[in-house]
Amino acid sequence: MAYEVLPGNTADSTTLRSFLAKIESQYGKARRVWVMDRGVPTEAVLAEMRACDPPVHYLVGTPKGRLNRLEKHLLDKPWQKARQGVDVKLLSQDDELYVFAQSADRIGKERAMRRRQLKWLWARLKKISLMEVTTQERLMKLGAARSKAPSAWRLVKTEVDKNTGALTFSLDRGKLRKVRRREGRYLLRTNLTESDPALLWQYYIQLVAVEEAFKNLKGDLAIRPIFHHDEERIEAHIFVAFLAYCLQITLTRRLHGLAPGLTARSALTKFAAMQMIDVHLPTNDGREIVLTRYTEPEPELRLLIDRMDLALPAQPPPKIASAALPR
Repeated sequence: MAYEVLPGNTADSTTLRSFLAKIESQYGKARRVWVMDRGVPTEAVLAEMRACDPPVHYLVGTPKGRLNRLEKHLLDKPWQKARQGVDVKLLSQDDELYVFAQSADRIGKERAMRRRQLKWLWARLKKISLMEVTTQERLMKLGAARSKAPSAWRLVKTEVDKNTGALTFSLDRGKLRKVRRREGRYLLRTNLTESDPALLWQYYIQLVAVEEAFKNLKGDLAIRPIFHHDEERIEAHIFVAFLAYCLQITLTRRLHGLAPGLTARSALTKFAAMQMIDVHLPTNDGREIVLTRYTEPEPELRLLIDRMDLALPAQPPPKIASAALPR
């Protein structure tokens, strides 16, 4: 694992060419496969990667607009099983292989997320429609609801009457049907035209893991916001967050082997219930006995500690603080 910090105004699409050159100069030529999000490469850089000798291999997600253009060609292609629960359709075009993949697990997950968000938005719109507020206030509340549930918002038609300020809303069933067809389905493109679909899917899952890393860094590890202005302090801030991420991954691997089913996030939540406290006991001669103690873990946490083969340290010995000097 590694990371690099770029200026905050750097566009993703401008980074790939320099990284290709940097990795090759640092580690030499090798048969590498670059797995990228769809916003990183440009058509020009992908063409350069294909034209290299030997070609630089890539696997990248594609914008939904390209799926619209290729949908007719994909309809006639047969489904192939890439792995359990994952089916793919393959389409060769212009020295590239397009892989249309659908994952049963991802379909279930994305539909559950969409339903949960749509359910919340529908209830919120109903509540806003019943509020006795001005038109401007109603529009502001709609804007807040839209920012909180952007995916569900695209499935709902809303209208605010210019004269009365009344809100009406309805479900856009056409968009909903289209979204349902796309849930859990991805269109990938690659110049690994001879590769096994199962291997391509394995490469793509690595990209999902990288995206999860960014989510952890931004959420659980609170890498943002960064209030530093000095470049060295920004580097130090990100470096500490990166170390924390490495520890989180270590915890995840340990949980996978010893306590399967638990995520690092849930384990840390359980451990957060433990606290370190100082108990101050005054003595007759004006001094204080300070007992530093951690709270005893709850039975569920104790079970987790045992499963992870951890041992809590002994409680620290008491300390005696001298009497305060008279003023």
